[in-house]
Amino acid sequence: MLFAASEAYCTGARGQFVTFYQLPPSPSKLRCLTRRPVPGRTISKKRTRRLVLAIKKAAPDTLGVLGAAGEGGRGSLDKDSLAFLATTPIHNEVLFWTAPQRDAAFRMMDRLPLLAKSHVVPASDTPSALPAGAPLKLTTDVDAYMAGQRNAAMLIVQDGTLRLERYGLGFGSEGRWTSFSVAKSFTSTLVGAAVKDGFIKSLDDKVSLYIPDLNGSAYDDVSVRQLLTMTSGVKWSEDYNDPNSDVAKFNKQEPEAGMEALVSYMRKLPRAAPPGTRWLYSTGETNLVGTLVQQATKKPLATYLAEKVWGPAGMEQQATWLLSKTGQEIGGCCVQAASRDYARMGLFILNGAMVNGTSIVPDGWWCDATTKRADIGEPGRGYGYQWWTFDDGSFTARGIFGQGIFIDPKRKLVIVSNANWAGGASDPLAMAARDAFYREVQQALDDEGVVPAK
Repeated sequence: MLFAASEAYCTGARGQFVTFYQLPPSPSKLRCLTRRPVPGRTISKKRTRRLVLAIKKAAPDTLGVLGAAGEGGRGSLDKDSLAFLATTPIHNEVLFWTAPQRDAAFRMMDRLPLLAKSHVVPASDTPSALPAGAPLKLTTDVDAYMAGQRNAAMLIVQDGTLRLERYGLGFGSEGRWTSFSVAKSFTSTLVGAAVKDGFIKSLDDKVSLYIPDLNGSAYDDVSVRQLLTMTSGVKWSEDYNDPNSDVAKFNKQEPEAGMEALVSYMRKLPRAAPPGTRWLYSTGETNLVGTLVQQATKKPLATYLAEKVWGPAGMEQQATWLLSKTGQEIGGCCVQAASRDYARMGLFILNGAMVNGTSIVPDGWWCDATTKRADIGEPGRGYGYQWWTFDDGSFTARGIFGQGIFIDPKRKLVIVSNANWAGGASDPLAMAARDAFYREVQQALDDEGVVPAK
């Protein structure tokens, strides 16, 4: 048995520790517990102190309620902080957290600096409206569907109006939920903006032109376009259930001197196929796309996102973007935003990313970005520039555990889902149910006559 808990010195109880992992969810029962062994992994004293300092910063009164006397100050803690303390993850390996830990953490990823620091993306000075529309008539029991998906939020926007807005898991419209790989599509959009702004000359440029530390690696002959379509041919494992896969290991990379940690890991990967000949999903490569945008623009991704998207699109709340251990935004993951702002992002893309009558991306970008550029081996589907595509013209941004922004231009439709799938990071049953729900929404709109019959 190992000590799996994160500990804080307990005021007034010399030699004892508060064990956050063992705290009951009820604030009235918070008490100082003696340290005892539980299954898990060892946490160092240094990391323990960091956790305590982080919690004090995120919720300054937290430790005040954990003294030997019991409950002083508990009323100042918000429910999210209490829930998080009751289920504090014992490590930062998100793929291997329990479902209760994920429930608590996915709405607080930017509020515990132990997990990752973040950059803020300010809210727009001129928030755009999301007016209510006529309720959408669906045959599916939406509450049952959301329970099956373990949805924290479900929004359906059609022709600019909210046709459905529901929340679950104790989440609400004022909270921020993590995006996971939905952020990949944000980063792709910033590539388009960087091309339009002249920071990136051509998608056919070699990646090493913008990230010189990749010179001499398997990425030598890989183009920016091939990075966007995940057809680099570089070997990678995206197995979410394997702690030894690349996707599980690359964030732990200790960087070489003067080098970004991600680049330090990616430059050591071997080649598996010639560039442009094979599609392979790789979060590491989207993170490289993010690094490329930062190198080209000389701006943090959060700053460029605020400038090109968040402000112009009229986002109502600030967002955050988690950082790597070397202080750069993680291009393939982890924007924290309100569900309504994810909907606004979908609308912004649906309307061509137009600002004052001009798109932030080059002419023809959306045709290339959101239609099939790589064969993923699934009939009727493909991959564009960090967007999952469907042959009917719809496309989606997709993240593990059930995050998504589905966009159907033909029906002027955006569907946002924030979730914590019970079946894990990539739950095939939940994914199939969500795809079926998308089809049902499309059919309901067709029945309304939104798309004229041929």
